[in-house]
Amino acid sequence: MSEHNRKLVERSGLDVDKLLEMLLKAAAAEFTTYYYYTLLRNHSAGLEGEAIKEIIEDARIEDRNHFEALVPRIYELGGELPRDVRDFAGMAWCSDAYLPEEPTVEKILEVLLQAERCAVGVYTEICNYTFGKDPRTYDLALAILHEEIEHEAWFEELLTGKPSGHFRRGVPGESPFVSKFLR
Repeated sequence: MSEHNRKLVERSGLDVDKLLEMLLKAAAAEFTTYYYYTLLRNHSAGLEGEAIKEIIEDARIEDRNHFEALVPRIYELGGELPRDVRDFAGMAWCSDAYLPEEPTVEKILEVLLQAERCAVGVYTEICNYTFGKDPRTYDLALAILHEEIEHEAWFEELLTGKPSGHFRRGVPGESPFVSKFLR
């Protein structure tokens, strides 16, 4: 199956090796973000921290969902995940969302916002690369992009106090756009 999918995408004019590199780097970023968001959520302490834990949890679980949704496409195109998790983490497209030295709520929100801004850029780039040439990867990247834009809006609103018009999920990790890829 992977050879057929790869040839179809190649015939559309895309460099499949470049696309696989993009998808692997995006998957690595989602994988590491899930880990770092676990730390950031757990260090969101006190009354202010408790107010943002559920929002971090929504983004954390949805980032795991993004990883889970990317992996099948990587294999469909003939790629695979590295055998060593350290190699995989090292190829992440975005910088690690490290816990700040002083983990205040404001500094944690700044880290979260920067991570989401990077993710928005990643999926915008993948969408631009695949548009009109690889509908399956485009659809997947666009679905993830929708959720990453919402995550960015959540953290920007919390940090700046300016309304974004976006709402938390009804159920943590709901992934309203990506869930169709997880069935």
